[in-house]
Amino acid sequence: MRALKILVVVMGVLIVGGTLALVMILVQRVGGGGGTGRWETMLEQPEGTRITGIAATESGLGVLVARPDGERVLLVEPKRGRVVGEIRPGH
Repeated sequence: MRALKILVVVMGVLIVGGTLALVMILVQRVGGGGGTGRWETMLEQPEGTRITGIAATESGLGVLVARPDGERVLLVEPKRGRVVGEIRPGH
């Protein structure tokens, strides 16, 4: 009988611990993970490139850059931090 009581207590602790771990993982994935809200990425542009403007879009960010070969707008996906498109003025 004593072994059964110990087993029940241990299983109860495991259930509570597992539930807490699941809740913590869900909260982190939803975005309430207590992060600083800081976001960083590399745009991989040539040397001498300057960022001259940034604007929010529906799907991410539009970053206006002045490169040695001309200006362009880079479309950046914030979730993955990568450039998904580029707009260059025509000649």
